[in-house]
Amino acid sequence: MEKTPPVPRLAWLDVLRGVAALTVAFHHGSYHFVPAFRAHLIGYVNPGAWGVLVFFLVSGYIIPASLERTGSVRRFWIGRAFRIHPMLLVAIGAMVVLSLTGLKPLGDHPEPVTEVLAHLTMLQDLLAVPSLINVFWTLSYEMVFYLLTVALFAVGLHRRSAGVALALAGSAAALAAVLPVAALSGRAGTAPVTAAVAALVATAIVLACSRRAALARAGALLGGATGLVLVLANSRIAAWQGLVLLAMMFLGTAVHRSEQGRLAWRWTVLAGAGVVGTALLLPHWHVPDMVDGGVVRAWDTSLPLAVAAFAAAMALRGRRMPRALAGLGVVSYSVYVLHPVVLAAADGTVGRPGEDRPLWLAAYLVLVVAVSAATYRLVEVPARRAGRRVARRLDPRPAPDRPSAPVTVR
Repeated sequence: MEKTPPVPRLAWLDVLRGVAALTVAFHHGSYHFVPAFRAHLIGYVNPGAWGVLVFFLVSGYIIPASLERTGSVRRFWIGRAFRIHPMLLVAIGAMVVLSLTGLKPLGDHPEPVTEVLAHLTMLQDLLAVPSLINVFWTLSYEMVFYLLTVALFAVGLHRRSAGVALALAGSAAALAAVLPVAALSGRAGTAPVTAAVAALVATAIVLACSRRAALARAGALLGGATGLVLVLANSRIAAWQGLVLLAMMFLGTAVHRSEQGRLAWRWTVLAGAGVVGTALLLPHWHVPDMVDGGVVRAWDTSLPLAVAAFAAAMALRGRRMPRALAGLGVVSYSVYVLHPVVLAAADGTVGRPGEDRPLWLAAYLVLVVAVSAATYRLVEVPARRAGRRVARRLDPRPAPDRPSAPVTVR
């Protein structure tokens, strides 16, 4: 059997991910260690929003390529499961340990089975289930993006990424005033909706991995439809915000296609103008009470800066990148999911100083990177190796490689 050749990493994407992850960690750490500085900064730029938007652009750029490279939906889902869930479970386990030791009480959990099930689907933010760790909310939108990516691939529409981005942005603008928040869970109850969605998503993924084309297509469409309905009718945040985030990811996909010569740049530029313009205008229409408080002003700054950072890194992709920043990108997923755990441990031990302590902030960031480097070697690398073994066993003859850019994953 001929093995799929190893795919080299893209250093510029690693640098982007590394800086984005550390910026999100800085943002959350600033509440604890430099509160006065944070209060001043947040009125002008939101570092957390900047980092998340960069992550979404990177995901859009690279995730569909990882599916198209092999053409195997089965390998795609196996890879995603072994890439995301191990560190997700480690982070949750660490929070449970902190709770058991009394360092960080987790509060009341009246429906633990529902919460566990929701987190396993990664859709908890769209199921009216609070994320056990605050940053997990972004994984819900990543999961919907995966479901939509597979659905588009199954029906041959995956090359229409610019059109999909514009359609999502247009839907956000057209439906913003009428889309409900958490309507399904509010009417039917969180537990029944969570159980139903878990069953639907599991069924969708199993069917999408079928070798029978009709079943695979049906499963892919079921998954995509489920994810889209959740964003439209059961989101914790306003549905238009979720649609804008998805549009940003598909904008990243359009950029990748244009770079590979599969999509004219004029269409990607048009999609970018539509998505970014919509994302900047809608907050002024639908959250006017936040305009004077600086929240919208910070968004108005953070979004263009995220797009500019992505464009600048891409423009420099042919140059050698700093090894330290590229290495930070390699461990960026651990940085992202573990920094709230480190903050929780700090709260339970040294506490919050109550005044700006930049050295404490620096020490926290160094500790986060050190812990993340360890979990990358001890958890992420073995998990990915196991995922590749499982993929070879369950999908021994993947579809022929399709030309694509080198692939990295977050």
